[in-house]
Amino acid sequence: MAAGIREKQTVALKRMLNFNVPPVKNSTGEPVWKVLIYDRFGQDIISPLLSVKELRDMGITLHLLLHSDRDPIPDVPAIYFVMPTEENIDRMCQDLRNQLYESYYLNFISAISRSKLEDIANAAIGANAVTQVAKVFDQYLNFITLEDDMFVLCNQNKELVSYRAINRPDITDTEMETIMDTIVDSLFCFFVTLGAIPIIRCSRGTAAEMVAVKLDKKLRENLRDARNSLFTGDTLGAGQFSFQRPLLVLVDRNIDLATPLHHTWTYQALVHDVLDFHLNRVNLEESTGTESIPAGARPKKKNKKSYDLTASDKFWQKHKGSPFPEVAESVQQELESYRAQEDEVKRLKSIMGIEGEDEGAISMLSDNTAKLTSAVSSLPELLEKKRLIDLHTNVATAVLEHIKARKLDVYFEYEEKIMSKSTLDKSLLDMISDPDAGTPEDKMRLFLIYYISSTQAPSEIDLEQYKKALTDAGCNLAPLNYIKQWKAFTKMASAPTSYGNTTPKPLGLFSRVMNTGSQFVMEGVKNLVLKQQNLPVTRILDNLMEMKSNPETDDYRYFDPKMLRGSDSSVPRNKNPFQEAIVFVVGGGNYIEYQNLIDYIKGKQGKHVLYGCSELFNATQFIKQLSQLGQK
Repeated sequence: MAAGIREKQTVALKRMLNFNVPPVKNSTGEPVWKVLIYDRFGQDIISPLLSVKELRDMGITLHLLLHSDRDPIPDVPAIYFVMPTEENIDRMCQDLRNQLYESYYLNFISAISRSKLEDIANAAIGANAVTQVAKVFDQYLNFITLEDDMFVLCNQNKELVSYRAINRPDITDTEMETIMDTIVDSLFCFFVTLGAIPIIRCSRGTAAEMVAVKLDKKLRENLRDARNSLFTGDTLGAGQFSFQRPLLVLVDRNIDLATPLHHTWTYQALVHDVLDFHLNRVNLEESTGTESIPAGARPKKKNKKSYDLTASDKFWQKHKGSPFPEVAESVQQELESYRAQEDEVKRLKSIMGIEGEDEGAISMLSDNTAKLTSAVSSLPELLEKKRLIDLHTNVATAVLEHIKARKLDVYFEYEEKIMSKSTLDKSLLDMISDPDAGTPEDKMRLFLIYYISSTQAPSEIDLEQYKKALTDAGCNLAPLNYIKQWKAFTKMASAPTSYGNTTPKPLGLFSRVMNTGSQFVMEGVKNLVLKQQNLPVTRILDNLMEMKSNPETDDYRYFDPKMLRGSDSSVPRNKNPFQEAIVFVVGGGNYIEYQNLIDYIKGKQGKHVLYGCSELFNATQFIKQLSQLGQK
């Protein structure tokens, strides 16, 4: 795990694109030119990891969707990377019949069944193309890696495994089985790619427990079948931890419904909360200048721009977990250092343009040639720096507009106080009825957090008053209906989830950024600094990873797929703290929890943690699911 899941999945993809043999380093020859055919699932897996340029370097000239109209290219090998679904298989058989390519390398994202393999074989025989089907592989890559230490299960059809799907009151057993199998299939792929058999812990009586039981069974069966086990030989030896296994903690979204609704203050989580941020790409609408549009003319169409926030973006990697004010300040600093470098290049250019042959100029020239050479060689680096500064200036400005328009800093601070049970400086009713603060959705989020974290529910009279204020503010009350049922059902009153007891400290207003020269006008935005406090998911991980005894996690079930007989116990056999852990949230996760885990593990030397979830949603998407569940 020390290698990071992103690297492992990237290596697996590159190997696949090289006809399933490891790519040879420093081979001077041209790569073999080939076509890549993927479905939407394959596209989602590849796009956060490999850029078009990287694909081209690997010899991929064209990458096309399986279900698009494709012209035959008879003298080129084709690599397929698709899910083994009925319609995908039909389309592949059709390609064989139409003899589209020279040879076919079929890679399935998840394992293909025997009967579907036979369908392909029959089609190949019928099309007289048996010799052209070069290889068929199960890749076990059915999950999407977004960070070195973060993955989600799927993006296409994610409503099939969403929080709403799992928590529908009218769900049938067969539907639940299907959802669980989908989740387990992806987790199984994840561990095959990681090359490790985890020790599994999960809470009882939840969807997480169903996942644990099924995953344990699937890993166990694969280990039994020694001839075909995916965890033998080369994969396991490659792991840094063949002697120590990772811990997999399966938690259910229902243990903490407040965090996904929480307004946030760190860069990545804010981008996800207020902008359209999806599979590491953010889409922004460019605001067209403020020039006045003549009366009666059509308003100008807004330009959409998309930016990739990737692993190679050093600024993003460094600041994605920083509080927003810090980010604005850092963008400003980067900009200043860039301008200084740029001015230096300009200065040298003007010196080089010296006329006349006087001695002084000549001696200066030789001195400056060296300087200019180094300045020119640093140009590409400078341009890249400029691109990143522009990107983050645009993204941060867009975030800032939301913070100011919706007073998100006020919401963030107020919710932190509610969650840590501190004294509130302003009544909740005032916050809800303040017409200037936030959208109806912001108000609903605030009230739900209050409702979820309160030890005893507000009295009916108070509740009616709140409901009226929310309705007046334009809120849809459906999510509240669901949360009321949920709260009654989980009887959380006995042990409400605690969120630590720290509140953010305001640090005066932004000193540097407030200077007139800055691009960010931060007036009136509070400079809040976060204090590390563990969210419920992080606390559970801490108990289980460090083997702490705690009533919250003492009855978590324990599974070890390597033990011959599965035993139903809560008693861990291994008493040593774990070095590596994977936290997986069944029912959806968010960047707030991810960031909280990363901050927690920074303080633990030599330990690693990965965060995974069945889907990644922001508060808007989560509220939507809650209101669908709460519709009467």
